[in-house]
Amino acid sequence: MLTQLQQKIKDTNSLQKSLAIWRFKNKKIVFTNGCFDLLHYGHIHYLAAAKEEGDILIVGINASASVKKLKGKHRPINDDPTRQSILAALFFVDAVIEFEEDTPYRLIKEIQPDVLVKGGDWKIEDIVGSDLVLQKGGIVKSLPFIEGYSTTLIEERIRGMRYEV
Repeated sequence: MLTQLQQKIKDTNSLQKSLAIWRFKNKKIVFTNGCFDLLHYGHIHYLAAAKEEGDILIVGINASASVKKLKGKHRPINDDPTRQSILAALFFVDAVIEFEEDTPYRLIKEIQPDVLVKGGDWKIEDIVGSDLVLQKGGIVKSLPFIEGYSTTLIEERIRGMRYEV
């Protein structure tokens, strides 16, 4: 089991090999990305919905330095290997790959997904890489956002700044 989980965590070379196999088998490739710091119901709902858009779900995960830039010096709470392993443990996630840049644009260009998805708080025209995917005839979707679930809210509860669950 642990070997299967570890095989889902990819570097560029191993992802390219997997992509070649999936494309040979005519699989529809879905890509999404995020920090996925503390996994919660909103993430699970969103990632499961993303998987329903195709056959293979690849999740790009921001490296710690990128998370710090986006979320502040107190984040990420979990380190990179932990965040990668938690995502890889989800049965509907087929591959996890980390990216160092502020956005996954380079990664999207390399992967050339058939479907690009983000959470409902993103407008399609603001989704990084939407130009690449639409240009090749792919689909870009903003999936429904589940209100009341965020890592920031969890962090506030932990710090005692919020009490409702």
